[in-house]
Amino acid sequence: MKILDQYILKRFLYNFFSSFFILIVIFIFQGIWLFIDDLAGKGLGIVIIAKFIFYFIPTLIDKVLPLTVLLSSILTFGTFAENYEFAAMKASGISLQRGMRSLVVFVLFLGVVTFFFANNVIPKSEQKMFNLRRNIAKVKPAAAITEGVFSDFEGTGEGMNIKVDKKYGEQDRFLDNVIIHKKTNQNINNTVIKSRGGELISSEESDIIQLVLKDGNYYEELIPKDAKERRKEPFAKANFETYTINIDISELNNQDMEEDQNITTNKMKNVSRLIKDIDSLRENNLEKVEAFSKNITNRMGAFPIAVKKDTIQEEVEPTIAKKSKKPERQKDSIQTIDDFLDSLQQWEQLQVMKKAESEVSSIMSTVIAKKDELQSRYKFYNSHILSLHQKYALALSCIILFFVGAPLGAIIRKGGLGLPMVVAIILFLTYYFIGVFAGNYAKEGNIHPAIGAWLSTLIMLPLGISLTKRATADKGLFGFGHIIDRIKSLFKKKKKDSDDDVDQE
Repeated sequence: MKILDQYILKRFLYNFFSSFFILIVIFIFQGIWLFIDDLAGKGLGIVIIAKFIFYFIPTLIDKVLPLTVLLSSILTFGTFAENYEFAAMKASGISLQRGMRSLVVFVLFLGVVTFFFANNVIPKSEQKMFNLRRNIAKVKPAAAITEGVFSDFEGTGEGMNIKVDKKYGEQDRFLDNVIIHKKTNQNINNTVIKSRGGELISSEESDIIQLVLKDGNYYEELIPKDAKERRKEPFAKANFETYTINIDISELNNQDMEEDQNITTNKMKNVSRLIKDIDSLRENNLEKVEAFSKNITNRMGAFPIAVKKDTIQEEVEPTIAKKSKKPERQKDSIQTIDDFLDSLQQWEQLQVMKKAESEVSSIMSTVIAKKDELQSRYKFYNSHILSLHQKYALALSCIILFFVGAPLGAIIRKGGLGLPMVVAIILFLTYYFIGVFAGNYAKEGNIHPAIGAWLSTLIMLPLGISLTKRATADKGLFGFGHIIDRIKSLFKKKKKDSDDDVDQE
């Protein structure tokens, strides 16, 4: 490696790792706010919080790494141009492409490492972070309950609000002055439980924790089916020494991730697993749609499948008819629905119309309910395809954004964290939001998931090619010079023509 390549690579690596460290810290603080409800005010130890942040850092790579490459390339080449180092290189016969050669090799290697990271490390970290959030309730079940306020979560299939005055003991398992409000499926509070103390008993092998209440009272408003009995406002109350409530801790932490039956998401899967699941999901969805369409067709009685006639039977039937000498069957005179209704009496017509209306409304309600289910299935299927292509797009985006940032820095000729930072953030936000909107459209099925994953990268590709050409030719950021020259030449031509007319006169 020549001295110039070493110099350029060292400057780029210094800007790269500095920008990466600063951006990762900023994104960590921004991301922690998403999980502040899981961490704050629950008495979690430093070790658990540190593990959570450690698992959270790899999930930020898809945002931090493209911005780091873009910013470091703008900073490096902007500083070179500002200090006239590029002018010295060009005076020595070294072109921009030759100066970028060592960095191109590094960025290609970075793209390979990024794909490996997206395919292996990020899925593992997503799974570890998911399990850690899930196990917080197992290791420390009292973390879901805050002292002095009502904590809302699901338990035993019903909505519950729990308030305690104090938590103490090992893992805050013991509770003082417990008040519980149970709610029905209609979100009506009809049960109140009060006790002087309680204890939370949990196991890491189970998703159920037991809340054992001691020395308390139970009050429940009864809602009988009979309206007359309901006016009496009946209720039930009891005293107890020990009362046990089973709570499903899978509902204690509100998960912001889509879950399937194996409690995994598309973000937790590598390429081979995604390809396998995409095939199985597609076949499963097609089977569901085909079975549902056959069911609806059979219920409607429409579009009957034509049964092929047996040719042997067709040849035998005329001979049998001649021997039996039975009269030929008359053709049905009813050809349309209107003919059928006209053949009925008025009360029969009303019955037929009401029956048809009820059947149609029943089928429509079934179709609407199935439509929501199929949409969620295809959304889950599209998210898998989107995640698969995003792993490849992330690796290629780092390479393309380098070819956007490097010539852009050479064109704007400005180093430092001022203008280059602003330009880098604007370009990255454009790239990022295009990717977000395209991904959301792809999940809903408005565009193909592959297009949603690659759209932002493909938009940056022609920009990188254009900027590289302009920087190589020492042109400015916006190519309006030739337009201005044409306008000037046009005015000069008109002025010359007017002078010639004056001379002729």
